[in-house]
Amino acid sequence: MKAETLLPLGKLDPGLRSPDDSLNLNEVAIDAATTESLGYQTLLMEETKDDPFQVLTMAALATRRVNIGTSVAIAFARSPFVIAQAAWTLQKISNGRFELGLGSQVRGHIMRRYGMDWHAAGPWMRDYVNAVRAIWHSWQTQSKLEFESDHYQLNLSVPLFTPEPIDQPNIPVHVAAVNPYMCRVATEVADGLRLHPVCSPRYIEEVVNPAVAARRTGFEICLKPLIATARDEETLLQRREIARQRLAFYCSTPAYARAFHLYGLEDLCVELAAASKRQAWDRMAMMIDDDVLDEFVVVARYDELAKTIEQRYAKLIDRIEVSIPIVDEADKESLDQIVKDINAIR
Repeated sequence: MKAETLLPLGKLDPGLRSPDDSLNLNEVAIDAATTESLGYQTLLMEETKDDPFQVLTMAALATRRVNIGTSVAIAFARSPFVIAQAAWTLQKISNGRFELGLGSQVRGHIMRRYGMDWHAAGPWMRDYVNAVRAIWHSWQTQSKLEFESDHYQLNLSVPLFTPEPIDQPNIPVHVAAVNPYMCRVATEVADGLRLHPVCSPRYIEEVVNPAVAARRTGFEICLKPLIATARDEETLLQRREIARQRLAFYCSTPAYARAFHLYGLEDLCVELAAASKRQAWDRMAMMIDDDVLDEFVVVARYDELAKTIEQRYAKLIDRIEVSIPIVDEADKESLDQIVKDINAIR
């Protein structure tokens, strides 16, 4: 299994920062170099408050070995050409270490935050990735762009706007998914699948695996689970409660409901969705009991984390995202061992 992490390196879990805890751009190069020294396979940047492509450029210039990638960039907020160009440039800057993770985002954000039209996400993502690949092919072969689909008709090639071929043109594409249809789309057009934290081991085994049964050789299943971990029990209890808050938020989101319905939690999803509309954020965490928490969240001390991950996911996924804050040198030493142990899982 390959270990990944997320910028900033001091982040507890995907999405667990407080609203005012922004990325410190002055520390990107330091975090990137530290990530590389710890032996991580990939350094990822999600798209929240900062443009991931610009931040990853800083990370690429500060490293030589570690892969860099988006986890994920919002596809439908940009045209295929814009994404193709950003990825092509980062592939050149990183000397072939870039991978493009794409996510659809939900309808409300696409329409009301990005101001874009909405289409059914699965068919749209299929056309989108194929369009990006067609653009890359036209650039690498210096041939005319000819791509037609239900969503895109691309046939304009102008020398002024056509990049030169590059030494490493095969940029891996990963597609984010929760539901089976999008998982199948990923196997058709992408090199990997990026699963959402709501995908529990049972969900992966019973829902995701059948959907990706036709995956090609080299296709990777990646997961960024909710992880509550610490050196001591007292801190672990605190981080467990942070994870409970995040899990409540995910459970309130209709797009992720299927992962919870597998456990008969339909009523809980409805109650949490109603609470979120009332902005009752503190109340929501109290509605997640310990059994639900332990099903969806990896909870373990540092010295037990790799073993716990192996027990839960070794037969189900290829790559796992682990983001642990480094407060002192002892944390760095612990993380160094955790990454080594995860990379050793077969």
